[in-house]
Amino acid sequence: MRRREFITLLGGAAAAWPLAARGQQPAVPVVGFIRGTSFEASADLVSAFREGLRDTGFVEGRNVAIEYRWSENEVDRLPALAADLVRKPCAVIVAGGNAPTVAVKAATRTIPTIFVTGEDPVTLGFVPTLNRPVGNVTGVSFYSGAPLAGKQLELLREVVPKADVVGMLVNPTRPAEVQIREAQTAARALGLRIHIVNADSERAFDSAFEVLARLQAGALLVAGDALFTDQRERIATLATRHSLPAVYDLREFVAAGGLMSYGSSISEAYRQAGVYAGRILKDIKPADLPVILPTKFELAINLKTAKALGLTVPPLVLARADEVIE
Repeated sequence: MRRREFITLLGGAAAAWPLAARGQQPAVPVVGFIRGTSFEASADLVSAFREGLRDTGFVEGRNVAIEYRWSENEVDRLPALAADLVRKPCAVIVAGGNAPTVAVKAATRTIPTIFVTGEDPVTLGFVPTLNRPVGNVTGVSFYSGAPLAGKQLELLREVVPKADVVGMLVNPTRPAEVQIREAQTAARALGLRIHIVNADSERAFDSAFEVLARLQAGALLVAGDALFTDQRERIATLATRHSLPAVYDLREFVAAGGLMSYGSSISEAYRQAGVYAGRILKDIKPADLPVILPTKFELAINLKTAKALGLTVPPLVLARADEVIE
């Protein structure tokens, strides 16, 4: 072989080396992410989830891929979306909310699944125990709703002492019995009458607030629900328009114009879900990851909204607030 031909052959082989090396590289793991709302309403939660993945060394588009599925507040679409993620297949699936978790659990008993819920996951049947989950499911609970309804009603009583009729906004298509029982028990202890008002879609909000007006509700407790979180700006606007002081479970409502909230951070819950997803990608089994519970509950108050409602927030309540928006 001539020297020039040898160099040409060597150069061609060298050019092919990167292609061969790429072909031998392991496939990038796929993480499924399913939620019952829209991407636009969940952008902050997705950002927090990606942050948690980064904390464990996984960056979307670099060494991990994320398949997103959104049901756009149509619960009936969730089983098909969950089944689609199972077929991908995904290395781990993160289910944001109760209905998505139910859909994923029905679709797979083998793919590691991480739920994010605002309720007690044992009561919901997601796991048998918090410390030692069994099988392929673990997750994060930020405990909005039922465990906090009593404290939220106490805050309403302090800020609106003359309100003896309180409305409770609930989504009837999703389990809320525990939240309702907790709120009713707390209302009786405080001498309040509480009326349950349903809203199962965006179209139902206007009529729900008309019902609250007919009931002459003096304040409003908004139950924890993904639909309500998705539509937090609209709910906060309607509450102010109808002169209804309202308390919510998440500070995101207060940032959107709601009066006040008491609860933990949903963004932190999704960050922790990202951390768990990263740990599972590193071959840790879901059964070895205990369910994460919140360690801090925060009170947030929007003084601009209080002024718009003609309210003066008592100094003692303000002094307890972790965040005040002025």
